[in-house]
Amino acid sequence: MTAARVSIQTNDFNVAAEIAALRARDARVGAVCSFIGTVRDRNSAPTLGTGVSSLPPARALAPWGGPAALGAGMEGVSAMELEHYPGMTEQAIEGMIDEALQRFDIYAARVIHRVGLLQPLDQIVLVAVTSAHRGQSFQACEFLMDYLKTQAPFWKKETTPQGARWVDARVSDDEALARWGISARNA
Repeated sequence: MTAARVSIQTNDFNVAAEIAALRARDARVGAVCSFIGTVRDRNSAPTLGTGVSSLPPARALAPWGGPAALGAGMEGVSAMELEHYPGMTEQAIEGMIDEALQRFDIYAARVIHRVGLLQPLDQIVLVAVTSAHRGQSFQACEFLMDYLKTQAPFWKKETTPQGARWVDARVSDDEALARWGISARNA
């Protein structure tokens, strides 16, 4: 029995276990590339390793605007909720993997996407790809992420101090997909 290529789930995933399963018993694999997406709070200060803030104290943030300078829609995210259409979403992602297998010299791909209520630091998505050489794995992994960001039927709602709001598709994501010769359908 072959392992599923796509999982849509509420529970977290173990990256090491997923990659081990993807490359199991395939002696051809010379490269595994992966992308792990996480929920981030865009209002949190960056840190330098052990929790030491890389930003000056809050009173010194005024010259460049601090968190307020992040712009409209960039407030701190306290939670994210993802929704999908069961069956339709898996089918769309299976089609993305089929496309990656045609475009790139890869052996296998695994996509896990979480849905439901997520908190900052939670893992959202895993894309892992195997191939003989790193170049094809890197390209296929990036292709799958660009495709997921624009074409997978997910709906994302972010909760910020100003309230909850549905997140619109971004032009930059459509542009990333366009470099693969695919027109986004999000305009």
